[in-house]
Amino acid sequence: MYEPIRTKSVHSTTAGRAPEFPHRSREEELDIQLAGHLGALLAVTDQLRALTPGAELDTAAERIAAQVARLRGGEVPARVPVVDAAESAPLGALHRRAHALAGRALVVAASRADTAVAILSAEMMDLHAAASERGVALAP
Repeated sequence: MYEPIRTKSVHSTTAGRAPEFPHRSREEELDIQLAGHLGALLAVTDQLRALTPGAELDTAAERIAAQVARLRGGEVPARVPVVDAAESAPLGALHRRAHALAGRALVVAASRADTAVAILSAEMMDLHAAASERGVALAP
C-alpha cells in the first residue's frame, strides 16, 4: 500500500556527528538582527538629516553608524544620501518610524545584553518621541 522511504531523513539528529551545514549561534543571530534594525534606523536618520539638518541628528547618525560597523565586524554601513526631499515622507511619520525602529533595536539589545546599543536606542527613542510630539523639526 505504501512505498518504503528510500532516502535518509533530513531531520536526522545523530549524536556525535558534525552537522552538514553551518549553524550560527544565538549571539550571532542577534548581532545580525540588531545590525539590521540599526541600519534601518540609520537610513531614516539620514532622511531626517536631509530634511532638517542639525548637529543633533548628525551626531546620532555617526553613533548609529559606529555601532552598525562594530556589529558587522568593522564593515561600514551603506549610506545613501537623500537627493529629493520633496518625495520623502512627512517629518512626523519619519520620526514615528525612527522611534519604532529604535524600540526594536532596544529590545534586541536588551536580550543580547549590549549596554551601549541599549543606551543609544533609548536616547534615539526619546529624541524622536519628543520631535514627534512637538510636530516640528529638531533644533539645529
